[in-house]
Amino acid sequence: MQKTGSDAGVLPLDVVAMRATAHLVLGPDDAPDALPPAGEELDTLTGTLRGHLELIAPEVERAAKRLHKDSIPRYCALACVGEARGKLQAKPNPSPHGPVAYARRLARVLNALCDHHENLREGR
Repeated sequence: MQKTGSDAGVLPLDVVAMRATAHLVLGPDDAPDALPPAGEELDTLTGTLRGHLELIAPEVERAAKRLHKDSIPRYCALACVGEARGKLQAKPNPSPHGPVAYARRLARVLNALCDHHENLREGR
C-alpha cells in the first residue's frame, strides 16, 4: 500500500526501540539509584533520546489534534508534547550529575510520549 499526502514515504515509529533506549538510561523500575551510563555511552544515548523525541513528538501532536478540542486525552498528550519540546531546548546542568539527570528527564518524557502514541493509535 502506497501512502499519500503528508504521510507519503513516512515509516512507522519504532516505539519498542524508543522504549528500549529509555530503559538503558533509566534502568529497572526507573530507580534513582540505578547505575547510569557514562562518558561516550551517555552522550550517544542522549543523542538517540533526542532524536526519538524529535520523531515522536510531532506524531503525537498530529494524532492528539484529531481529537475533540475538549478531550482530556488531547489535552494530556499536547501537554506532554510541550514538555518534551521544553526538555529538548534545555541544556544539561554543568554539575557532575547534570548530564545523567538530563538524559533521565529525556527518557521519562519519551516513555510518556510512547504511552500517548499507543493510546491515541488505539483510540482511532
